[in-house]
Amino acid sequence: MSDVIDRLESKEDVELAKAAQRCIVSALDHSRAVSIAIFDDGIECTENSPVLKLPPTVLRLFADLLGALAQGKAVAVMPKELDITTQEAAMYLNVSRPYLVRLLDEGKIPHHKVGTHRRIRFEDIIVYKDERRKSSQDALQELATQAQELDLGY
Repeated sequence: MSDVIDRLESKEDVELAKAAQRCIVSALDHSRAVSIAIFDDGIECTENSPVLKLPPTVLRLFADLLGALAQGKAVAVMPKELDITTQEAAMYLNVSRPYLVRLLDEGKIPHHKVGTHRRIRFEDIIVYKDERRKSSQDALQELATQAQELDLGY
């Protein structure tokens, strides 16, 4: 199951998201924040205000989500253990479905079948995408190194 937020509804929501993100990031940068105090707008925050205790990694996730939403980006939250279809995987990787199926058939991405349909663990798609990105960065670094060795002005 995943929840998708396409965009924030108003300028006020965008500004609230930006302010909340700044507040969380500031707290994480300057302390060992593990909780967020929640209070109703217009009601004074007191020691009886509800407090939500969260690990810093979760607070960082909230800050990242708020930042993406404030920039007008759609956000989806999914469990890594989720099985997805070939079409969903292709969309996530920004490739065609036939190309993805070829990757599956070549064994480059693990998958399993449910009946006659291929299913891929979302976590395996994330791993493949990260490996592809790292391979691209390594190739670019190698080209830059060669250009410097050949004194091509880069």
